Order: sequence, then structure tokens, then C-alpha cells
Amino acid sequence: MGASAFGQRVQSVRRFNRFYTKQIGVLQEGLYRSAFSLTEVRVLYELAHRNQATATELCRELGLDPGYLSRILGSFEKRGFLERTSSHEDARQSLLSLTQQGRKVFAPLEKGSNQETGKMLGTLPEPSQKNLLAAMGTIETILGNGSKRDRTKPYVLGSHQPGDMGWVVHRHGALYWQEYGYDERFEALVAEIVAEFVQNFDAQRERCWIAERDGEILGTVFLVKKSKEVAKLRLLLVEPTARGLGIGKRLVEECVQFARRAGYKRVTLWTQSELKAARHLYELAGFRLVHRKRHHSWSRNLVSETWDLKLGAPF
Repeated sequence: MGASAFGQRVQSVRRFNRFYTKQIGVLQEGLYRSAFSLTEVRVLYELAHRNQATATELCRELGLDPGYLSRILGSFEKRGFLERTSSHEDARQSLLSLTQQGRKVFAPLEKGSNQETGKMLGTLPEPSQKNLLAAMGTIETILGNGSKRDRTKPYVLGSHQPGDMGWVVHRHGALYWQEYGYDERFEALVAEIVAEFVQNFDAQRERCWIAERDGEILGTVFLVKKSKEVAKLRLLLVEPTARGLGIGKRLVEECVQFARRAGYKRVTLWTQSELKAARHLYELAGFRLVHRKRHHSWSRNLVSETWDLKLGAPF
């Protein structure tokens, strides 16, 4: 990336920061029409949502300078918002908690925050709210480096909704270009597969699964009808930030279970030899490699593979 392009990205991030700080009102002298700054409210929030905390934990959670935090805590203590007790495990550590007065002071701040956020969301239609939450989740995951706390949040599997098919096409096109160098003709192929699925959808024998968490799509897979006895697994994808959570394995298992219940005798799939993670999932699910063929597609020299799974009777 050239210096000019990177500089433009820096300016784009700064522009977003200016927009968002104005949008949520943190430029006001007192947050939520109070006498407290944004940092003071964040400290109160952490104390209100913990039974007890140490200054070290607050510094780590909020990314604050210890001296700055110490001055805030000292101010709260003088005003009767905060109490300290000695730790039984380490006498050098003080356990911090809000007093009844501190919780009384924090309550309207919490209410004000909920009202302001609700007001902002309430102006948006449902699809826009969903897109906003997904974008926020993406920012949090990327800048937070996929922290353990984010990765342990539960995800849900559901069927496709309007708008999801566009996501499938877009993410396949973007990710396969970034990770494997497949050009736009691969995205066109995905668009054809998705269009055929939507236009000829058989709800009794076909399915698309969407894995979501907090409104953000993490992965997807399709099972489509190839013939009366054969189903085809297609378009398995898991977002890079969600890999390692078992989502891919779960999506493949759902396909196999559904195919068995629908009465198919075999599930087949077509993939490329370089897609190592996906191939491993297919092998774990009982698929066996039955055919390989060299070809040149999407600007790459590739080896395609066909994998099959014979199905027994439904459970």
C-alpha cells in the first residue's frame, strides 16, 4: 500500500471519530447533562457493574494512566461515592465499590445513556439497526483483536432473511480475493449459485444456515437439491474473526443432519485442494475424496476436488 492510500485511510478513521463523538454527545462539557466527564462516567459504570474491583483492574479495562485514575478515585471518595476495603488475598490491594450514594448518583447517568442510545436507534428502521450493530461488532472485534470475552459470546443459527444473500455474494468475493487471489469471476459464480437457490428454493429439501452473533453474520452454508437422492453442500464460509469457534464444523453437521432427515442418500460437494480448513471439516464429517481435476479458473491454476458422503437412515 502506498503512503498516499494509507494517509487517506488515516483521514477516514479520523473523520469517523469526529462524526461519532458528536453523534453520542461526548463533546458536551458534562455527559448526559451531568457534571461528570466521559471518563468519570466510564469509571462509575465499571464500579457499578462489579461487586468489587481493584485500581489495577480498572486501569487495564479502561486503558487509563494509573495516576489519572487515582485522581478520579480520590475525588469520588471525597464526595462519598466510593469506599475501599482491604483485600484478604493481598493486603497491598484495596477493593473498590460504590457506596449507596455513589449508586444513587450513577442511576440517572445509566438511564440517560439508555435513553440517548434508544433515541438514536429508534430513528432507524429494523434493517438499518441490524446493519449498524453488525458494523459495530466488526469494529469491536478488529480493534479488540478478537478478545476471549468477545469470542465466548454465544452465536445462533437461523435460516436466511432478505439481504443475507447479498452478504453471501459480497463476502465470498472479498474473502476469496484477499486470501486466495480469486478474481471477480469467482464472485460471479457465487452470485449465480445464490440466484438459482433463491429462484428455485424447495423448503422441504433445501436450506441455508446463517450463523449470527449480536446481529453480525459469522458464517453460512447451503444444502441444495442435485437430484431426488443426492444433495449438494455449497458455499461454506466462516468469517476470519470467528474461526476456531467450531462454527464451520457445526454448519457442516447441520447440513448432513438435514440431508438425512430430508431422505437424501448421498451428499456431495465441490471444492479446491488449497482450501485446507474446509477439507479438514469435510473429512471429519465423514466425506471421502472421490475425484480430482486440474483446471485454470478465477486467474489461478487449481485442483478441484469432489467429496461424497453416503447417508444412512434418519436417527
